[in-house]
Amino acid sequence: MNYQKEINRIGMIFTYAGFLLLASVPFAISVYLDVWPTFTMIIAPLLSILAIYLPVQLIEIGTYVPMLGQGGSYLAFITGNISNLKAPCVMNSLEANKAEAGSEEGEIISTIAVASSSIVTTIVLALGVLLFVTTDLASLLSAPVLGPAFDNILGALFGALGVVFIGKNFKIAIVPLVVMLIVFVIMPETYSSIVSVLIPVAAGISIGWARFLYKKGKI
Repeated sequence: MNYQKEINRIGMIFTYAGFLLLASVPFAISVYLDVWPTFTMIIAPLLSILAIYLPVQLIEIGTYVPMLGQGGSYLAFITGNISNLKAPCVMNSLEANKAEAGSEEGEIISTIAVASSSIVTTIVLALGVLLFVTTDLASLLSAPVLGPAFDNILGALFGALGVVFIGKNFKIAIVPLVVMLIVFVIMPETYSSIVSVLIPVAAGISIGWARFLYKKGKI
């Protein structure tokens, strides 16, 4: 049995199943309420959304797939939370096992990392829903004293990862880091809407700078 072909077959099945599940919710609502949108009501907002998110998704595929691997990519794009959960889990797993992304070992490790994070996320969400229903957890989590913690979750996550990877490859990381910081300082109100586009831009800068250092014999 060819591993890649089998992963591709299973991944496509579950991807289509995911699309059907997502579409089944509005379909079930329309059936229940007997209210159906017209074609023009769907196409206008759909085109405006696709104009923004389709290029971003294509960029994310080219950016994340080489790192996540084939199996990990199918799992990650079905379950979501790639940049803030799946990608950091894969990076840490590859680092801990001293494996290279794209290798056979890296493919297996990446798939296990994405699967494990998906399972843990599902368990945590299930427990959270249970606690919300059975306790007064909602009022506790909405307490003002916890506000700063929730506002800085992503910063804490990527900051911790950044210390490890920037520290290991400081010569390569310094230029893209400075460029992205300048962009975020110049556009503090708009960068969040283009952050997915900036990921491959930063990757390109990193590759170009690393190639320059390599040719100069600095790395």
